[in-house]
Amino acid sequence: MKIACIGDNCIDRYDDLKKESPGGNPVNVAVYTRRLGGEASYIGAVGDDSYGELIISSVRSKGVDVSHVRTAHGSSTVSHIIMKDGERVFGDYDEGVMADFRPTQDDIDFMCGHDLVVTDLWGHSEEALEQIQARGVPTAFDASERPFADAALIAAPYSSVFFFSDDRSSDVEIQTLLEKIYSSGAKTVVAMRGSKGSMAYNGEEFFSFGIVPCDVVDTLGAGDSYVAGFLNAWLRKRPIPECMRCGAESAALTIGYFGAW
Repeated sequence: MKIACIGDNCIDRYDDLKKESPGGNPVNVAVYTRRLGGEASYIGAVGDDSYGELIISSVRSKGVDVSHVRTAHGSSTVSHIIMKDGERVFGDYDEGVMADFRPTQDDIDFMCGHDLVVTDLWGHSEEALEQIQARGVPTAFDASERPFADAALIAAPYSSVFFFSDDRSSDVEIQTLLEKIYSSGAKTVVAMRGSKGSMAYNGEEFFSFGIVPCDVVDTLGAGDSYVAGFLNAWLRKRPIPECMRCGAESAALTIGYFGAW
């Protein structure tokens, strides 16, 4: 299994705890894929500052291919976080040089040498999914809590697996959302529901899976690790319920420690 993860990266800065660590959805999925025994590449842009050096060196140290990470003049992305009652609360998001990132044709050619390409809402890469899928490479997209944002609407028709997060809606409401997103062209749609587990739809059947009990230390990276676990099983052609179980197991491991990884 070899996954190309393209898009945003960041430094997760816990302002109240004075701690910081590399992260970002595609970066996390790449690192978790390596943790699961697969191969992974990360494609994106960092600033020519100390944070950019930290992101590249940290991701490389996890065995991820960073040969297509570009260093641009400017600042790296910083996501500000505080902990409140054991939960993370996101504050300012300083996008830095990632605001101007777009995949080049060379990036697309490189990614098409992988078994799957995954990106997300802030990756500025949704426009590339049509070409990638046309070349026979499966794709995945994580819309976070905004499955109908502009980038998500562009990505959905060209997503083999489309993920989004929603821990508030009822089961019936989630099913309605899954059907609506599926109707836009996504082949399999997965709702990550926090402590409620997850629900998936493939156009024929709804599937539900709970959580894997664990001691919660920090929920940062839980969704990204679910995505990595799900896709690891999906690429091995496992049934959807097993993919969901693998996602939940991966998430349970991540939230048992502080920081994304």
